[in-house]
Amino acid sequence: MALKSFNPVTPSLRGTVLVDRSDLHKGKPVKHLTEGMHSTGGRNHRGVITSRFMGGGHKRRYRTIDFKRKKRDMFAVVERLEYDPYRTAFIALVKYEDGELAYILAPQRLKAGDKVVAAEAADIKPGNAMPLKNMPVGTIVHNVELKLGRGGQLARSAGCYAQLIGKDSGYAQIRLSSGEVRMVRSECMATVGAVSNPDNQNINFGKAGRMRWLGFKPHNRGVSMNPVDHPLGGGEGKTSGGRHPVTPWGKPTKGKRTRNNKRTQNLVIRSRHLAKKS
Repeated sequence: MALKSFNPVTPSLRGTVLVDRSDLHKGKPVKHLTEGMHSTGGRNHRGVITSRFMGGGHKRRYRTIDFKRKKRDMFAVVERLEYDPYRTAFIALVKYEDGELAYILAPQRLKAGDKVVAAEAADIKPGNAMPLKNMPVGTIVHNVELKLGRGGQLARSAGCYAQLIGKDSGYAQIRLSSGEVRMVRSECMATVGAVSNPDNQNINFGKAGRMRWLGFKPHNRGVSMNPVDHPLGGGEGKTSGGRHPVTPWGKPTKGKRTRNNKRTQNLVIRSRHLAKKS
């Protein structure tokens, strides 16, 4: 997909850059593969805000995506590519040989009419899914499982991918987009190719209103608040806060490492932080 800009007939259009979605399906999604979703506005069941700066936005239906690629050894034909309002990547509607329809994440270079399959062993072509142990080293993959049968969890956003860089002792070594290298059980499934819509990172929304359509509310700086509302608030005139950046509840932010999962720590071979330094 290419990017499209606009003639500056209004001030907001002068800087607007969007992804050209003219090749995508223009109708509604398959109804039985969607479900209704209500907007929480960042509030929990008691009405208390637990995620700030969320609210509003257009009404949307959630598309049920087959992250597990449950139908094995059965070819499916790509019917069309579609836009999904709940994710940055595009999705593909596939039709299996028995007539069943499903949505999968669309990889790059996948188009209507292509055939895809999920099997123990398949051709190395975009959209095909198989266990990591049956892929050659160097393969670009996405939608990678962390636990067998749980469904893909890694590399699902627009333009993302992971690379299989080694196999040893029942584990596959993969390099993520962040630079992290980690081990995953070699029986876990992954899909060949990189996720579609890599130009998503180049979008310029052009105006604040377009962000409101997506459900984002204005983000207020802590230093612009009163002391009662934020640890960085208050002071005469403009201040830089007078302390290291923190959340409204005093937790350090902007650089403090938050990972604390001893169960999987030994599966991370190389930290993403080390990758950035080198």
